[in-house]
Amino acid sequence: MLFIISCLAETNRPPFDLPEAEAELVSGYNVEYSAMTFGFFFLAEYLNIIGVCCVNVIFFFGG
Repeated sequence: MLFIISCLAETNRPPFDLPEAEAELVSGYNVEYSAMTFGFFFLAEYLNIIGVCCVNVIFFFGG
């Protein structure tokens, strides 16, 4: 259970998504960056999620 909670916090999923939404009224970095820069942020966020899922499979589901 602790690993699942820490995975949610690491990947900034709700309820741990406050680093992006703390002081922003609109949508955080979605407004500040555009085109290629936003694409890199978006891709890096989802690559982090895939990495955490791979670690979860290796540690808890036996590879």
